[in-house]
Amino acid sequence: MLDFICIEKEVVKLEDLIQLRNLRKIYKMGDEKIIALDNIDLDIGKKEFVCLIGTSGSGKSTLLNMMAGLEKPTRGEIIINEMHLEKMDEKQLAKFRQLNIGFVFQSYNLIPTLTALENVSLVLTFRGVPKSSRDKVAAKMLKNVGLGNRLHHKPSEMSGGQQQRVSIARAFVSNPRIVFADEPTGNLDTKTTYEVMDLITGMAKEYSQTLVIVTHDVEISGYAHRVIHLRDGSIERIDINKSSKEEIG
Repeated sequence: MLDFICIEKEVVKLEDLIQLRNLRKIYKMGDEKIIALDNIDLDIGKKEFVCLIGTSGSGKSTLLNMMAGLEKPTRGEIIINEMHLEKMDEKQLAKFRQLNIGFVFQSYNLIPTLTALENVSLVLTFRGVPKSSRDKVAAKMLKNVGLGNRLHHKPSEMSGGQQQRVSIARAFVSNPRIVFADEPTGNLDTKTTYEVMDLITGMAKEYSQTLVIVTHDVEISGYAHRVIHLRDGSIERIDINKSSKEEIG
């Protein structure tokens, strides 16, 4: 399927990378059923930047986790690059994430006993890259995010903004097809937020990657090509951002 996005009066045709069909997620708490996602249908194109926005409990993080293969749906299809995630077992999902997905977390999720270089190169370890090669690639990525002088610093020796830059380097180091980010600027001040967003979107564009970000910050949504508004587990509306700060390349 194909999607169309209008950016500054130009129409750009995108090939779908992510397809969600009739996606539903129900959590059980005792006898109570909580509907986290309710019949979601959504297509996301290659090289597109999509922002999922909504209040707490709207289902945005659950939707992100579904697309990243971190949670199984109660019902429906999650198709990425023509592969059905809902049909995969945990081992298959782990391999899929390893080869296709990068993830940026709000809380950074760095290993405190490892240096910045070790945190980033660890991703390549799981892919069987030799140590000399992975350290070289990880160092280059850290230099790309402005941390060339922090390679051997541990998380406790860095600011929040620097830790998030390490997290970004880790997400991009394996050149994944898709980068997911869950409130990546939630713990940062305004100046650092813009720096981090410029960095994430710039790198995604440079490497022709699809970017999906969860946020409650309307300012961040200004970077996106499309803004998906969620409420009570459903898509309330989809805004096409004609004044997006990023163009689809």
